[in-house]
Amino acid sequence: MLSVLRRARKSLGQIALSLAAVALAACTPGSAPSTGGGSGKVQVALLVPAGSGQASDELLARSLQNAARMAISDLNGVQIDLRVYNTAGQPGQAAAMATQAVAEGAQVILGPVYAQEANAAGVAVAGSGVNVLAFSNNPDIAGNNVFVLGPTFDNTARRLASFAVRQGKSKIMIVHDRNTAGDLGRAAIQRGVAAGGGSVVATGSYEFSQNGVVQAAPVLAAQAKSSGAQAVFLTADTAGALPLISQLLSENGLPPSVTQYIGLTRWDIPTATLSLPGVQGGWFALPDPALYAQYQSRYSASFGEAPHPISGLAYDGIAAIGALMKSGMSGPVSKAALTQGSGFVGVNGIFRLRADGTNDRGLAIARIANGQYTVIDPAPRSFGGAGF
Repeated sequence: MLSVLRRARKSLGQIALSLAAVALAACTPGSAPSTGGGSGKVQVALLVPAGSGQASDELLARSLQNAARMAISDLNGVQIDLRVYNTAGQPGQAAAMATQAVAEGAQVILGPVYAQEANAAGVAVAGSGVNVLAFSNNPDIAGNNVFVLGPTFDNTARRLASFAVRQGKSKIMIVHDRNTAGDLGRAAIQRGVAAGGGSVVATGSYEFSQNGVVQAAPVLAAQAKSSGAQAVFLTADTAGALPLISQLLSENGLPPSVTQYIGLTRWDIPTATLSLPGVQGGWFALPDPALYAQYQSRYSASFGEAPHPISGLAYDGIAAIGALMKSGMSGPVSKAALTQGSGFVGVNGIFRLRADGTNDRGLAIARIANGQYTVIDPAPRSFGGAGF
């Protein structure tokens, strides 16, 4: 998921039924989220990265549009006037498209994808009262009129740390990449462990290179053992250092069978990661797999191809907007409405937007064994109790 923090295009994906007063029908396997009856119309601007000349951006743009239109088709009695604007993945064009969208009557903006363009779009329309629901997971751009829909490090770290403490793994060592993403991950884990009632007994890092990992692994393993750490919380992702650091920590006397490995990022993408020797027995968090599998199946049947890994965020955004319109809201989609505490649910499970522009998402905890993962703590279906 670090790929959404930076503007890298190659692995963006490695990187929800309102509850209570803003009610959507319960999302169960075999049925799509639905807003039920109602009336109203809202104009939504969807900002996608088409026009950049890169095939990956074109694929992502198409998948986001398809997901948004699927969500609209699932609404009953709420009319969405969806208008698509191409940003080419560029901040300047994103700002221009956001400004144009508001001038043409947009009441809320869904997207764009990359952090810099989302920030630019938010600044461009800040004086209009129109909110931006960006597909980024970068908390640095969140706030004022910008919300991030992507799962954040803080959300993931809180969920995993809380679970670890409940399982008796309260003494945690943080191992992080020595780069911007690693530093952000380390800080998120520190906050998550504190919130979960655990303690960070050691922190170690490595230079973000093959040689750096090789040199650091023996020191990190010794540090974990001397500190009495019951778990090692890793910021590494599958496209980076995870394959090597997980293997070398084990080979240096810190096997995952003795010390619990925990991943801040998705360890099931790509699926080949699940077969890595060093991650066997490891824990990671992911969106509600039953709901997402249902979405994948419906999407593939409708469009003849698999959805992009983050396309579900477009569905979630439309589901939230539809729920709010169903509740009788009119005019621009307000910050107060977006941040109502009971939240929403879409294809990634339950989620709610926070006043600071970040989000809480209901995540499942999975354990890897024999090249596959098993959910050992299901994603919560409401806000409250275990998982929050």
